[in-house]
Amino acid sequence: MFEENQEMQPNEAKIVTHPAEKSKWDRIREAIGQSETELIVIQAKNNRQVRIRLSSVIAIESEDRMCGVRVVTGERYLLNQRLKYVEKDFQDTSFVRINNQTMINTTHISNFSAAEHARIQVNLSDGSSYSVSRFYIQNFRRKLS
Repeated sequence: MFEENQEMQPNEAKIVTHPAEKSKWDRIREAIGQSETELIVIQAKNNRQVRIRLSSVIAIESEDRMCGVRVVTGERYLLNQRLKYVEKDFQDTSFVRINNQTMINTTHISNFSAAEHARIQVNLSDGSSYSVSRFYIQNFRRKLS
């Protein structure tokens, strides 16, 4: 059964069970935690839609009116959305916008350090490197804390 409740946050869910089912709460919690969000992207070589796990995405980069999506395996896909809308949709995930062109998945950050002109240099697990612009530094720090 599904119900609406305006008092709940958009990323909240309430599960109600019979008291006799309390012993199953851990399994239910684990199953929900393991459910992975998927992203529908476009394979550029054949223009087909593909589902990829959101956790496998390393970076999303603006490409005109679309976005390029780079995953852990090195493959690149297209996302038929502008970066500002992707940022809004991924607000409650591990993604953070680091400059006007790029969002990165914070779970794939291997290290970061101070760079010149009050910027931060971020290195990701696949060896790629990005600069966090001054405008987005506060948002970046907030997301990591």
